[in-house]
This record gives sequence, C-alpha cells and structure tokens, in this order.
Amino acid sequence: MDKAYRILLVDDEPDILDFLSYNLSKDGYEVFLANNGKEALEKAKEIQPHLVLMDVMMPGMDGIETCELMRKESSLGQVMIAFLTARSEDYSTIAGFEAGADDYITKPIKPKVLQSRIKALLKRYNGNEAPEAEPGENPGATLFIDKEKHLVFLNKEKIHLPKKEFELLELLVSKPDKLFTREEIFHRVWGDDIIVGDRTIDVHIRKLREKIGENYIRTVKGVGYKFVY
Repeated sequence: MDKAYRILLVDDEPDILDFLSYNLSKDGYEVFLANNGKEALEKAKEIQPHLVLMDVMMPGMDGIETCELMRKESSLGQVMIAFLTARSEDYSTIAGFEAGADDYITKPIKPKVLQSRIKALLKRYNGNEAPEAEPGENPGATLFIDKEKHLVFLNKEKIHLPKKEFELLELLVSKPDKLFTREEIFHRVWGDDIIVGDRTIDVHIRKLREKIGENYIRTVKGVGYKFVY
C-alpha cells in the first residue's frame, strides 16, 4: 500500500470492532475506533479519516444522524462514509442516501469482499475509477432494496421493478450465496396454483440483469440461481 489510509470504525458491538480492526490493520490501514456516534464525530474531527465505516443502529445518536453531522463539517468534506448494516435491519434507504452515505456494507462480511469494497471507496476518495472486480463481486457498486417502498437503488439511482421481478430479486437477496433451485423459486415467487412456462424464470432473470448488471445473479446450470455480492 502506497500510503496508510486512516479508517474510523464506528460500532457499539465490540466483536464487530475487533473483527474489522484486525483485518484492516493486517491490510496496512491505520485504524481508529469509536463506540457511538458522538465519539465518532469528535474523533473524526481530530484524525481526519479517509473513510468512516459506521453502524446504522446505535444507541443515542444513530449512524444516519452522525453521518448528517459529519457532512456539515467543512473539514470532513472529502471523507467517504459507508454504513454497516445487518441484513435483518429495515430502515429508510432514502434517509441514508440523503444523509450523505457513499456505500452500504452488509455484515457479517467476508474479509476479501470487505477489502474490495474499501479499495473501491478509497479509489473514489482519490477521484479515480473503481478497481476491477473479482468474479462475482461488485465492490464499486451499491445495490440496496427498500422493501417497504418496493424500490431498488443501484449506486443511489432508483430502479422501478415490476412486481415479479422485485419478488424474485428480494428472494435471491434474502440469502446471498444460497443456491435457489428453479422449483423453489417457482414455489416462492409464483406459487403452486399458478401455471407458468418453463422459461419464465430465465426471462425474469435476464430482465433483472439488464437493470442491475450481470455480476449479481449467478446461474448454476440445470439447478437454479444465487445472488452474490
């Protein structure tokens, strides 16, 4: 690594901080820790981090409010901010984007994927293009589903999907890396009482790929599909 980037980790769970700190320090980053939003804001002013990885759901001042306050600080104008989110959390994506978030990283996360996402964010900090992705990874892109509003966001751009395409994507995203068989997809999305053609799933998958990109949905020939980050 040419320079030691400063990364501020913000989470109220010590295990998460330990895991992230260990892996990022091993990669050569200069890592700083904060347990809550107030502490994060004060530490960010002090150390001027290149990147803030911040939990959303924290007691007191949550991640969205902390992000908004950081964006109001002129000294933190260039810092990249990524939210850490658990898959079970359901909050307003639009509020997060409006607060100034640059990315969303789902936890738990594999170290290799985390490394790719961080490299992409730091490339954007320097005004460069995102690095080439590993097969099956999308470090430079952000895909997020707002279940309540029935919307999909790709790189902060709103994508409207027809009902079945949305339900199909929602199913695949619910368990990343899980292989869903064609029979299971038919049952979960279309139901047993509805008769559809054999190519129905394939057509919907093709349309989804046209809208969100080729890398997110992987085909396992003769079996089914799975979603990969």
